[in-house]
Amino acid sequence: MDPVRNPYAPGAGQRPPELAGRDRELQQFEVVLERVARGRPERSMVLTGLRGVGKTVLLNTFRSMAMQRLWGTGKIEARPDQSIRRPVAAAMHMAIRELAPRHRAPERIEEFLAVLKAFAMRDPSAAKGTSHWSPGIDVPAARGRADSGDLEIDLTELFVDAAAVATDLGVGIALFIDEMQDVPAPDVSALCAACHELSQSGGPLIVVGAGLPHLPSVLSASKSYSERLFRYVRIDRLDREAADLALIAPAEREGVEFTPEALDALYEAADGYPYFVQAYGKVAWDLALRSPITVDDVRLAAPEAEEELAVGFFGSRYERATPAERDYMRAMAEIGDEPVPTAAVAEALGRKPSSLSPARDSLIKKGLIYSAERGLIAFTVPHFGKFLRAQPV
Repeated sequence: MDPVRNPYAPGAGQRPPELAGRDRELQQFEVVLERVARGRPERSMVLTGLRGVGKTVLLNTFRSMAMQRLWGTGKIEARPDQSIRRPVAAAMHMAIRELAPRHRAPERIEEFLAVLKAFAMRDPSAAKGTSHWSPGIDVPAARGRADSGDLEIDLTELFVDAAAVATDLGVGIALFIDEMQDVPAPDVSALCAACHELSQSGGPLIVVGAGLPHLPSVLSASKSYSERLFRYVRIDRLDREAADLALIAPAEREGVEFTPEALDALYEAADGYPYFVQAYGKVAWDLALRSPITVDDVRLAAPEAEEELAVGFFGSRYERATPAERDYMRAMAEIGDEPVPTAAVAEALGRKPSSLSPARDSLIKKGLIYSAERGLIAFTVPHFGKFLRAQPV
């Protein structure tokens, strides 16, 4: 088979050739866009799920949908211990730049840019009197608006002013936040407060976040009303029909087919996880001699695909862990693949639960495990337990 024509695309956030099994989520966001455009009250949106289920792909697709409606858009990727002030400023600058050419009152744009500049220059991580972000905004910074230094106040004022500019044009603004669980706790509180204000005023600005399964609890711990503030959408693995479509549709466009037995084997190997579907499909294509791709081709491809996943998908994460953290994860893996009690991990290691808190908290911070519910922990990466059980001690 010609590797140049291989349609499959296993990559971080890389859109697959066939976005299968996500029609419901796309329709939900279409409704959000339409309601906001008509001035109807609508909640911001949060996508949650494990690594490799396609949250970033959906986030990028949502952004494309908003851009097609001529909305202003901006996107950030949250990082632990980094304030969102500067990234949000850059994202909002991008969103307004998309709207500015169509606005009939240049002074309105300049007024907002002055507020945006004032907001950005209050970055607490910057040296006094400076800003790490150089937005190239020629107008002087506004005074008395979004410049208090209190992120909750400043972010609310920035969002309200941005929404007013979008209202002038009869469109909306969407801020997309990937890895939202990594937003620092004080900033999460500020973000929720700003969204709450917008939901009450009906301003056409929404926040669309994506993060790990424990993101709803992170938001809830910040503001109790966050449970009602966001529309939560859980992204899970694909069912059999969608997984088959993700493989069959791109192949058919290249004049290639799969035997039913090959599809059976691919679904068993990938377990419906979109990233794995692409990874196994890519190697099976490369190693197959001709169409149709058979179960023998899949069996031949499986070890190579698993080796690539072991290095790129699993191994890169495993290498980030310290020896103590690896011991903790190995103990989790030996207990099972479902969420496991922290007490059981401590018992397996012969330690007191309190002595393992630093390792557990560090693993959560690194995004390798999450607290499924009180007293339970689980891997953020599907099949990670299986990978760990195969590693030499």
